[in-house]
Amino acid sequence: MASKLLRAVILGLPSSGKGTACQRIAQNFGLGHLSSGHFLRENLRASTEIGDTAKQFLEKGLLVPDHVITCLTVSELETRSTEHWMLDGFLRTLVQAEALDRICNVDLVVSLNIPFETLKDRPSQRWVHSSSGRVRNLDFNPPQVQGIDDVTGEPLVQQEDDKPEAVAARLWRYKDAAKLVIELYKSCGVLHQFSGTETNKTWPYVYTLFSNKITPIQSKEAY
Repeated sequence: MASKLLRAVILGLPSSGKGTACQRIAQNFGLGHLSSGHFLRENLRASTEIGDTAKQFLEKGLLVPDHVITCLTVSELETRSTEHWMLDGFLRTLVQAEALDRICNVDLVVSLNIPFETLKDRPSQRWVHSSSGRVRNLDFNPPQVQGIDDVTGEPLVQQEDDKPEAVAARLWRYKDAAKLVIELYKSCGVLHQFSGTETNKTWPYVYTLFSNKITPIQSKEAY
């Protein structure tokens, strides 16, 4: 591995394949896959102070406020000061990007550009392992046994917010906020955008990008 720590951010609309891309990056390059959604689930289960704060909003059917997610994620990152990592699900707003900038320098920002119309239909194919947050897409990376998580053998579930009306609203909210984040990292010279409708088509380019920054731990064929 490279001596310099690599810090990366994966951006993309909900259901754009960020989770799948991160799994492949982790497998091929050894970067820690840090998901803000996973951090939130852990804190909810442990009933931490920040988890209880987030729960108050979720129980009312509201989004967890930006400052709560930011505080949660930044706290987790501060415990990983000696690790290579990539962020998944964080940096959806300029406020979050500014908070991250105060604790570390970001080396790579990968933006996955998937057509809006494609994403509106994709969530219906998403099934999730509740405790880990692992996602399986029936079109692109289906589980070995339908409805069952490959790792634990536990059931996969479909989330309420994957319904079409919820998906459309979420996509528009994210798209508007993400414009400022993308412009920020574009001006910093660390933004790399990849367009396509499938992870398998964008992955070779993502792989090459990371290969120029950090030595792979296994061959490309392993993805």
